[in-house]
Amino acid sequence: MISWLSAHYVEVLGVFFSILYLYFSIRQNILLWPMGIISALLYMVVFYQSKFYADMGLNGYYVVISIYGWVIWKQGSSNSGKGLPIRRINLKLALILLTITMAAFFGIGEVLARYTDSPIPYWDAFTTAVSFTATWMLARKILEHWILWVIVDTISMGLYLYRGLYPTLVLFAIYTAMAVVGFIEWKKAHSSIVE
Repeated sequence: MISWLSAHYVEVLGVFFSILYLYFSIRQNILLWPMGIISALLYMVVFYQSKFYADMGLNGYYVVISIYGWVIWKQGSSNSGKGLPIRRINLKLALILLTITMAAFFGIGEVLARYTDSPIPYWDAFTTAVSFTATWMLARKILEHWILWVIVDTISMGLYLYRGLYPTLVLFAIYTAMAVVGFIEWKKAHSSIVE
């Protein structure tokens, strides 16, 4: 066990900080953003070593979007004194995000298929493109981002099983369950504001 931990300590630390990130996200606590930065940096290493290049790039994006989210959430707290409010997505924004996500999926998939040794380029591209969108929606506190996470996390579990990333597989099983909890909690919080 100790030799396994010493060989996988970066992944284990990534799991730890990712769980903290998710916990603070559900609680709508701004500490989610620094936890996200730490876990993303750790997972850049893990995914590079596993040849999940799109996921590695996605974690670079997570570092940037975590800084963006931190600023947006902090401004929301400063402006209202209550924090950035949860909002629902509208049809126009949903269509814009769907178009951008599909373009990112096809673009990333083609790059991975043609220029890398990724074993599953289009699955990797799909989870990456949808994750880009879901994280941006989280930064803007759009309720439906949780639905995207359920989809991404479920598919990711299969990918991590395929690549033998067992701690990350467990993390994404937790993520899937917690995304459902997050959706329920955020929906309750949104409903109480609307009423």
